[in-house]
Amino acid sequence: MYISIHEPNGLIHIESEASFKAYTKDKIIIEAAGGLVFNEKNEILMIFRKGYWDLPKGKLDEGETLEACAVREVQEETGLNNIKLCEFLTTTYHTYILTEQSILKPSHWYKMEHWGNETLIPQIEEDITEIKWVSNVEAQELKDKMYPTIRIIVEQYF
Repeated sequence: MYISIHEPNGLIHIESEASFKAYTKDKIIIEAAGGLVFNEKNEILMIFRKGYWDLPKGKLDEGETLEACAVREVQEETGLNNIKLCEFLTTTYHTYILTEQSILKPSHWYKMEHWGNETLIPQIEEDITEIKWVSNVEAQELKDKMYPTIRIIVEQYF
């Protein structure tokens, strides 16, 4: 086992199951899933939330599969309905503090495709203020305004 976890003060690496258990003992784990969505021009769908460029993702509902969660979250956050789930890509990990509790969020990422001209509708209640299709060149220009885990996904798969 080897995973990297993005914490607010930097990156840490966990190299064993025992280390992972010790690391998570005081944390709440919130599973999430999302998509790296490509269109017919090989652009990716990015959302702007809380000052950063991000990919659509969200929390797993009880009884929901990761794949269903990923598709649902892309639909809810972007307004797109015609989404094809292609394949699992990777899992990223990051932590944050919520009401004085440490949260570990594993986010499970899937490659998806969208063909067509559906209108993009930002989910305002999730603080999404902009959505756009981004070329590889533009994604490189936006890297400094992406969360570290999102930057990894974009660099690795786009």
